[in-house]
Amino acid sequence: MKLNSIFNPKIIAVIGATDRSGSVGRGLVKNLLQGKKLRKIYLVNPNRDKIFGIKTFSKIEGINKKIDLAIIAVPAKIVLKIVKECCEKKVGAIIIISSGFAETGEQGTFLQNQIKQLLEEANIPLIGPNCLGVLRPSVGLNASFAPLSPNQGEIALISQSGALLDSTIDASTDKPYGFSSIISYGNEAGLTLTDFLNWAGEDKKTKVIALYFEGLKNGREFFNIAKKVNRIKPIVVLRGGKTKIAQKAVSSHTGALAGATQIYSTAFKQAGLIEVQSLQELLDISKALLWQPRSKNGIGIVTNGGGAGILAADYCYQLGINLTKLSSSVKQEISNAKAMHQGWSKNNPADIVGDALSDRYKITIDALLSQNDIYGLMIIQTMQLMTEPIKNAKIIIEARKKYPKKPIITVFMGGKLTNPAVRLLERNKIPNYSDPLRAAHAIKSLINNH
Repeated sequence: MKLNSIFNPKIIAVIGATDRSGSVGRGLVKNLLQGKKLRKIYLVNPNRDKIFGIKTFSKIEGINKKIDLAIIAVPAKIVLKIVKECCEKKVGAIIIISSGFAETGEQGTFLQNQIKQLLEEANIPLIGPNCLGVLRPSVGLNASFAPLSPNQGEIALISQSGALLDSTIDASTDKPYGFSSIISYGNEAGLTLTDFLNWAGEDKKTKVIALYFEGLKNGREFFNIAKKVNRIKPIVVLRGGKTKIAQKAVSSHTGALAGATQIYSTAFKQAGLIEVQSLQELLDISKALLWQPRSKNGIGIVTNGGGAGILAADYCYQLGINLTKLSSSVKQEISNAKAMHQGWSKNNPADIVGDALSDRYKITIDALLSQNDIYGLMIIQTMQLMTEPIKNAKIIIEARKKYPKKPIITVFMGGKLTNPAVRLLERNKIPNYSDPLRAAHAIKSLINNH
């Protein structure tokens, strides 16, 4: 589906533009003006002559240009009137930010359906209503009222909830990963989650697709498209509204209907989607899939902390991740190394003891990765007085270059003392997690036929 009018518009009209402090219209205008060198932005407000020093128009029909994208942020009661004007203007696409539609009940649903019918007849694609908007960092587009613009990257994040996106953007700005696009689709009166999933599947900037939704408009169509897209790009999904109490909240949030949890989970599995249970896990898994190769089931664990290694082994067992038995030659190689503590575990997890310096990490990492039936590695570092985080990180980066087909996930536990090493790892596309459970879920997502 070609949606260039939405994702790379050359001329945008903002209806409901304002510079009033704390307003959605102000946020929209400020964000759009960041890309004003790349496209023309027209502001529509009948009550103002200028906004941020820019001339305004009283109606969209007064703009003597073909509008690619019209963004509507006015009270719900006048949205239908504005939509009619946009149809007469023959705009390329519309985003309705305004709330007050199907999520509010019968009257709002009626109004939403009127808008839907009008735009279907005019063949104008619609996002919303009741949404945050869209962001496309690669073309400098922030057509939303999000508080920040995200880093450019290769994850497409598509969400029914706009507020979740706001928080995610904020949390990700200091991270080394970014987004190819961020889409808040709200009530789905026009374009649906399935449309955006199909688009992201064809988008050359996108390598991983992350979804949050509460209900589906057309479940069968969604799963058919998801199965097709998942063959070329991994899809990670977080679904809200799984409990009865949450399902009541769903209907007042976006007007969607949540279905039976087990039915969804079974369908996700059949389509090859990776289902997660939290927003943090959605981003954890997306990052792992973006940076690391897929692998067979069978990993090694290297740790300088016995307790952390035991926890990691427990989590792997619970998730169905196999810990490969160390070969006698690998055990011999590690034991014979001069730097190795003779009290090391001689097992998988390979516990190289708390006083391990970077030379022990290097010996063990190289030995385990050289074993053919160890297909990936989880490397745990607990912070002791003698631990060398930066040196350990550099060793891991070199190992990643030497064994590019084997995923490496790290668990550098701690804070102030480990953060510089974590930044170094992640700049080199080695995902780090603060807890072995998060790392185990990441490893699980990388195993083919998980």
